[in-house]
Amino acid sequence: MPAVVVVGTQWGDEGKGKIVDLMTPFADVVVRYGGGANAGHTLVVDGHRVVFHLIPSGALHKQTRCVLGHGMVLDPEVLVAELEEMEARQLLAEGRVLISDRAHVVLPHHRLVDRLRDQGSKAIGTTHRGIGPCYEDKAARLGIRVFDLLHRERLRERLQANLERWRPVIAHFGEACPELDAMAERYLALGQKLSPWIGDTGHWLRRALDQGQRVLFEGAQGAMLDVDLGTYPYVTSSCVVASGASAGAGVSPLGIQRVVGVTKAYTTRVGGGPFPTELDDAMGEKLRSAGKEFGATTGRPRRCGWLDLVALRFAVQVNGVSELVMTKLDVLSGLGDLRLCVAYEYEGQRYEEVPPPEGWGEVKPIYEDFEGWSEPLEGCSDFAAFPAAARRYLARIEEVVGCPIRVVSVGADRRATLGLRDPFDGLPKLDVKPKAFSFKS
Repeated sequence: MPAVVVVGTQWGDEGKGKIVDLMTPFADVVVRYGGGANAGHTLVVDGHRVVFHLIPSGALHKQTRCVLGHGMVLDPEVLVAELEEMEARQLLAEGRVLISDRAHVVLPHHRLVDRLRDQGSKAIGTTHRGIGPCYEDKAARLGIRVFDLLHRERLRERLQANLERWRPVIAHFGEACPELDAMAERYLALGQKLSPWIGDTGHWLRRALDQGQRVLFEGAQGAMLDVDLGTYPYVTSSCVVASGASAGAGVSPLGIQRVVGVTKAYTTRVGGGPFPTELDDAMGEKLRSAGKEFGATTGRPRRCGWLDLVALRFAVQVNGVSELVMTKLDVLSGLGDLRLCVAYEYEGQRYEEVPPPEGWGEVKPIYEDFEGWSEPLEGCSDFAAFPAAARRYLARIEEVVGCPIRVVSVGADRRATLGLRDPFDGLPKLDVKPKAFSFKS
């Protein structure tokens, strides 16, 4: 059962989409297991920019199947638009995409409530895509699932109960709920458009793994945004760490044999919340400008800071990361001297692990300083060609975090990636001949 998970190890936006895209040729199936259209995975292929919010980043490879697991929350409007884009690019061959019938559906009033509540001094800084309210409905057992979109009476009944839950909240802000009949008809129509790709993804994936198919799980967001492990309450609404792949896709955790963590060479964050190494100065602006740090989903400028090794080590530990991929190392070229946060100071004590929950906003970073480099990295053919200062920077990160950096990205294009290998190489293989079977079989 060769399965590999790719996860973000910071506050998201680490460049997971590019890495999944590069690893997809080695996989038979790519799976999204959590989150929704709050994710934005940007790919640059032959100079052309492609952004996916729901469809797995591996969709550009025609030979690989794409699965949207039941742990996701799906906005049918966004999903239909992405499928139409795939079709226009001649990527939507029959049997290529399977959408879980158990995934929950983001509705118009979810987006409305998300926007209305995320205002003022206590705003978390969500993407306003309705993700949190949809997951609230899931936990409250009042959610609408993809399965419901295929059944008129069932959908109308459940929509009515769902609207009643949110009506007082929306009225409190002086707004009106969407009209039930119009919404029911609209979502029935979207359900019909999606119906060819809807099925039991958990059953299909278990069969695929039993037959020796190579499955690549694509995480969304980053470990420090995990609803349980992140900088709560400034987090997303789902489990985004590697263990979430099992729950969100319906497969055994014993099948996950390798976890690849993705980190930037520095740290960014979107929205509110603690950010110990944030640079609210000229250097922060240099990082933002050089790294083109603007959200793929919202377009918002990202907050930028030095690489936080305390948070990175924590993410490596809770995900069971066996190897790291570093993106955007090229952004640091020419910036001058660099810094790495190796510990925190909190209430007069040194912390080399994450602080107590109440301490996240109070910690002060403890830095080590490093000589920078001026040479561009884009033309380097291997790690040995990196400037000595860049190699020392990477070596110290490996030492503090306790995890090897196997792959380094030095540019947005697919080709600007060093050290890439088959992520399934060396994993145990079943002594079976994979059988061809369709999503519908």
